[in-house]
Amino acid sequence: MTIRRWALAILCVCAGWLAVLAAVMVLSGAAPGAIVFFPAGDFAQRLPKDVAIVGAGTTWIAVRGAQPGLGRALYRAGGRLVLPAGLPGCLPLPAGP
Repeated sequence: MTIRRWALAILCVCAGWLAVLAAVMVLSGAAPGAIVFFPAGDFAQRLPKDVAIVGAGTTWIAVRGAQPGLGRALYRAGGRLVLPAGLPGCLPLPAGP
């Protein structure tokens, strides 16, 4: 197998993993928080009242919330890619206040 095929295979696995995690956030509300990548400019103002921002960077915001349908609410608020956080195997949540 050539380097190009290995690179393509690794890229496909990574894209598939991200797609599965994004689908988990939409279909399940099991995660205690989420990492939102590339949020809209007014994302923080459009968050539901029971969702708290616990960390942020230049292209991401970490939120914590226990409401059912958290993923859908974050997409409605302007999140472009929402991944689960805080569960085993997921992205860790930053320490909150």
